[in-house]
Amino acid sequence: MIQTESTPNPNSLKFLSEKVISAIGTEEFQKVKSKDLKNKFVKELLEFKGVELVLLSKNFISVKKTDEVSWSDLKPMVISHLNHYFENNNEPILKEKKSYISQEDQDDTVKRILDVLDTKIRPAVARDGGDIKFKSFDNGVVKVELQGSCSGCPSSLMTLKQGVQNLLKHYVKEVNSVEAS
Repeated sequence: MIQTESTPNPNSLKFLSEKVISAIGTEEFQKVKSKDLKNKFVKELLEFKGVELVLLSKNFISVKKTDEVSWSDLKPMVISHLNHYFENNNEPILKEKKSYISQEDQDDTVKRILDVLDTKIRPAVARDGGDIKFKSFDNGVVKVELQGSCSGCPSSLMTLKQGVQNLLKHYVKEVNSVEAS
């Protein structure tokens, strides 16, 4: 059974599933980069009229749409697509992990930043249908990418500065600021 939840971004909706959607963590896919996608489910979802971004997480999918299509039209299509997948497949949609940063490339400060992102920030962002990806740390500046419902959300800058930056500065003294990448 698929349930939906609204997010702070009116153009994004969160679709929750009892089944595991992603066994590899959170991954974002954009329509503009969809022609090279190998994952059939994601590729087909991005081909729906008005869908511009899809974020898959363990037990939910966030779909970000354009203004040209309404949720009353798009929502049943996404639910049907998810249900069809799980009726015909007994495995998660995402099973293979892409590696971004190797463990040996992380210094102690980066490890602490990643720990705060994973334990304190990511769960809160996921509740709103999004994710946050670490990009870099240099000279006290942490660069992150907000994904899913959070990308392009009107309150994302406030989330970044008042939430993410304040938490990281509190737990990791080397952090001076946080910027969107």
